Parts: sequence; C-alpha cells; structure tokens
Amino acid sequence: MTPYGELAEAAWAWVLGQVQWDDDGPWIPEHAGAEKPTEFLHGMHSGIGGLAYALAEIELTRPWTTAERELADGIADRVRASIPTDSSISFFDGLVSSIGVLTALGQPGAEAAVDRALEIATPTGWQEKFLAESDAYEPGAVCNDLTLGTGSVLLGALWALRHGVLARPLADRAIEHLLAEQEKTTAGVNWLFVPRRYLRKPPPLEMPNLTHGLAGIAAVLALAGAELDRPDLIETAHLGAEHLITLGRHDSRGFQVARVIPWAERHGDEFTYNWCHGPAGTALLFDALEYAGVDAVAGVPSATWRQRLLDAVRHSGIPNRLHPGFWDNDGRCCGTAGAADAFLTAYQRTKNPADLQFATHLADTLVTNAGPAPYWRFLEHKNDDPLLPPGIGWMQGAAGIAATLFYLNRGHTPVPRMDNWWALP
Repeated sequence: MTPYGELAEAAWAWVLGQVQWDDDGPWIPEHAGAEKPTEFLHGMHSGIGGLAYALAEIELTRPWTTAERELADGIADRVRASIPTDSSISFFDGLVSSIGVLTALGQPGAEAAVDRALEIATPTGWQEKFLAESDAYEPGAVCNDLTLGTGSVLLGALWALRHGVLARPLADRAIEHLLAEQEKTTAGVNWLFVPRRYLRKPPPLEMPNLTHGLAGIAAVLALAGAELDRPDLIETAHLGAEHLITLGRHDSRGFQVARVIPWAERHGDEFTYNWCHGPAGTALLFDALEYAGVDAVAGVPSATWRQRLLDAVRHSGIPNRLHPGFWDNDGRCCGTAGAADAFLTAYQRTKNPADLQFATHLADTLVTNAGPAPYWRFLEHKNDDPLLPPGIGWMQGAAGIAATLFYLNRGHTPVPRMDNWWALP
C-alpha cells in the first residue's frame, strides 16, 4: 500500500470513530465535537449518506469489514426511512441525494425517491425551504441549478434510469421546466440560479460555474439529450456553452469563469479553482458535450475547452495559500481533494502525464496538511481563530478526502457516480 492508501485508511478509521447510532440508524455530526444535526442527517453533503460514496471507493480497494457492511446497511435503512417525508429534492441533501446514496451502496429504494420527487413537484417545479425563508425571493420561487434545483432533479432521474428505475416521467418533468426557464442571449442561452421573475432585488447575481448556474444546467441537458435521444436538448446545451464562453477570461494560462457575476470585492476572489465554482468542475460541461456528440463550441474542440479549464487550475497557484482567503480548503466541494479528483478523472480519458502529475501534487498536499488524528482542518480567515474544526463527511470532510486518496492509491480506477459518470472512459 502506498502512503496515500495508508493515510486514507487512517483517515477513514477516524471517520468511523465519529459515527454514532440512534434508534433510526447511524449519523455523524458536521464536524468533530458538534451536536447531532437537526436536519439533513441522511444527506450526502455532510450527513451520514456521504459515507456511502466513501464505502464505494473502499469496495474497489478491498473488501468491506463486517463493521463497514453493517454501516452500509444502516445508512441505507436510514435513507429509505427518510424518503416518504422528504420535502427537498437537492443533490446535496434531498431526494436526489438519496438516489445517489442508495445506488452507491447497491441498495434498493431509489424508486421511492423518484416517486416522492414527482409527488412534491409544483406546477412550476420544486420549492426548497431556503428559498421560502429568504426575503430575496418571491413566494413560490424555485431553483434551476444542478445541486439544489431542477437540474438536480434531471441529474437524479438520469442516474436512476441508468440503474433500471422507471424515472422517465421525472426526467421529462424536469426538462420541461428547464426549457421554460432558459433566457435567450446574443451568444446563446442562459439560466439564472433562480428565475428572474422571483427576484425581489434585481439585477441578479449569477454563479455561472458547475454547481449553481449555467455550466451545470447545460451539462445535464446535454446528458439528457444523449440518454433520451433528444437532439433538441443537445442543441440547447450547446447554446448554453456558447454563452458561457463569452463570460470567461481567456489567456495563456487557460480559461476560467468568475465565481460571481457581476463580481464585487465583497465576494472575495473573483476567480476560484475548485469543483463547485471553478474550472475543475466546469470542465465537466465539456465532457458532457463530448458525450453528447458536440465536437466544438465557438469553433474550438470541446476537448480543448476542457483542457483550457484544467490549465487554469494548473496555473492558478493552488494548492498554495497565496493570500488569506485563497485556497483555505482541502475538501471535495471547495478545495484540494475535489480538484485532485478532477485531474485523476481527466487522466482516465487523456492519459496525459501532466494530469496525473498534478493530481499527485495535490494529493501530496493532502498528505502534508493532514492532522495527527489524521483529519483536515480548513481555514476561515475572517474568524478571530481561523482554524476550523475537522469536518467528517463527504463534501467537506475527511471521508471525501480519504476517498480521493483511495482513488490514487489503487491505480486510478474510478468509481462511477451521479456527478462524474459521463466523464469516465
């Protein structure tokens, strides 16, 4: 076993030590020492559901132990029990999360999540609690995006279909809403995070990268077009990519799109380089377009755009913390582990030694930054004490970071997930 594998096993052992059980099954706090969460216990982002993805990585590395198998069964039971009353559809913590968790474990129950998603749909889409509680939006507001909104529903439906679940009606419903919410531009089409008619304080802020904006929505429409034999969706996705190109910065160091448009100093750095709001994630749009047969965007090969996005990450200065607030995170969502995973996945397709070399460089930083437990403590430079407590779960904790190290250790064989399957060879 390599040093990456040894650290992965040690970090995973620490994660298992944070797992607690109640009458409904296993759960984890958001970070070490925290109280039991009051919601999203079963979610993928920071809840017990995210450990399913780590278990899927481990299963390709070695057989599960008896305790790990019991944990997998407990996670599945808890997630299934949550479905009948779940009112969120999000990829991070709602019904789409449940589809991903149960399929990662090879457990039944995704059908119930699909049915529940149809049950809670409104005539305009799916309404999340945080929208109703915010004074920034009109009543009835919905999201368009890949992780919290209609794009998430479509992503979950496509993944369910790939696992033999009857999810075409859910996919068609999500597609109908996304097509209705597109905005025509001079370069192509666009989607806002929340449709313009629900905004109380226009003009809107856009987050055009993968998780909350245009790149993610265009990506899932391209996938839907390919999977459901809908050329019109592929063309719409293509037009979305054409518009995205006009929003970005192009130079000798690659291509990148600002994390927020219009940017203001209060938003922090204009550009970041992670999975959620940076080119490490946005590259997945061009993987999706290639998967759907779109050879070029704005006259440039889709593969070249993907490479330019990865080049921007490579030349950005990460994983060094160049100034307070820059790259203070080692997690999958917002930091080093997610970027390393993106480069490992790119290497599966390109066999470009530079991609593997950079992924290894990022992984070496994860080794360096590991605490003695081992775990990882991120920074919030605005706090009096900037060192944050160690996270536990998938997107912002040791479970997700350990999974990246397991991935590198075992010779780069990827685990297909809801958020990456189209980018794999």
